[in-house]
Amino acid sequence: MSWTHLVFLSLLATLLILTLSTGVRSASVRDGREGKAAEPKGSARRVFMPESDAANFFKKRSRRSAKHEAEVLAEQRVRLSADERRREYYEEQRNEFENYVEEERDEQDERTREKTEQWREFHYDGLYPRYPRGW
Repeated sequence: MSWTHLVFLSLLATLLILTLSTGVRSASVRDGREGKAAEPKGSARRVFMPESDAANFFKKRSRRSAKHEAEVLAEQRVRLSADERRREYYEEQRNEFENYVEEERDEQDERTREKTEQWREFHYDGLYPRYPRGW
């Protein structure tokens, strides 16, 4: 049996199951002008809410009404804690970068010092006093 037959049979089985299931008839919200629909039964009652509740779900208060003091303080605490976390994160990043740069400079200085020492030893002609090692 080829893979197209398997896909076709699985889609057909899914369509058959969806057609025969009686859980929820539709997910549409009816307009109130047509008259009140019957009270939903079973699982539909738990999933859907009345139209009046759905319309006011996100409108806890109007845009122009003042916020409660506790709400303002809670938002301010959240904002301050986010600012503090952001500040700590960037401070940590800056410290890590500074440590990295300092180590890189130290390593570069050491390599330069070693190369300079080798050059001085190679080019020393014996006429002048040798340079001190730590110079």
